[in-house]
Amino acid sequence: MRVLSSKQTFLMKWLFPVLWISLFGFGTLGLWSGAMHGNIGAPPADGVKWVFLAVWIAGTAFILWSGAGLKRVRVDEKSLYVSNYIREVSIPLGMISEITENRWINIHPVTIHFREITEFGQKITFMPYVRLFGLWSSHPVVAELKRLAGLL
Repeated sequence: MRVLSSKQTFLMKWLFPVLWISLFGFGTLGLWSGAMHGNIGAPPADGVKWVFLAVWIAGTAFILWSGAGLKRVRVDEKSLYVSNYIREVSIPLGMISEITENRWINIHPVTIHFREITEFGQKITFMPYVRLFGLWSSHPVVAELKRLAGLL
């Protein structure tokens, strides 16, 4: 059995979102509550407050969209083993209907679409192992999964 997902998946799914959302949120709350002041003790400008709030909301939405649904994925000759770190399910490779990837996001998420609904839905997304110098090119794990699923 081989692990296809990155060792950083747990970090990107659980640790980074909790830290970023809470720390940036506390900073934004500090600006809005008046707990933070400038160099000479002046309160922050209203524009700064709104920018921080907008960045916190947009950043939180992006982090949750890109990271919260990540799964840990392992594979053998017959099945995928998909985990959300709470439970793991086995899905036959024949259930795979399509494999897509997003080359524009730095974690290079790969999405596996299934012919039928599984315990994790009709598709799952995982973060493949990190490659140096692999920006904007197709990740090798995509071709490997397509070959295993008989899609090539």
